[in-house]
Amino acid sequence: MRFDDQRESDNLEDRRGSRSGGGGLRLGGGRLGLGTIAIALVASYFLGINPLTVLNMLSGSGMPAIEQSAPPAQRPPADDQTARFVSKVLASTEDTWHEAFRANGKQYQEPKLVLFSGVTPTACGTGQSAMGPFYCPGDQKVYIDLVFFRELKERFKAPGEFAQAYVIAHEVGHHVQNLLGIAE
Repeated sequence: MRFDDQRESDNLEDRRGSRSGGGGLRLGGGRLGLGTIAIALVASYFLGINPLTVLNMLSGSGMPAIEQSAPPAQRPPADDQTARFVSKVLASTEDTWHEAFRANGKQYQEPKLVLFSGVTPTACGTGQSAMGPFYCPGDQKVYIDLVFFRELKERFKAPGEFAQAYVIAHEVGHHVQNLLGIAE
């Protein structure tokens, strides 16, 4: 299947390279930097106490609510060919699942696909590149660091667009399982 003339999905969020105004841990009313969080994790390890207790002490607050914020969603750059490919594969899954659900008297709810680099907040906790692509039922989003495609080629010896499209379709499959109530 050629994707040259395929439509692109509107459900793609690009969080790569987004450092301003998002991502981070908010405890109570203040933001904590990565250094503070790292110190809290190391201290909690050696002291044998909950890291949140250390963070509370460092931030000078009581028992605050924890909030993870995502960077603002962006569209990928128009000249990013890999992101355009991902968007077209996602659009293809949307078209296919809309038709399949409609044929069974149901309505398909499209997932968002988030491109990220390194780490990103999700409704399922912090997503990391080391986890590989994943689906989070809490926010109904598929997450992928495009570095994984390089790993597919070099580490797993699965080069080419078919392997990449398979990964995206597989994660969307988890979304479909979630919608149908059969997710494990």
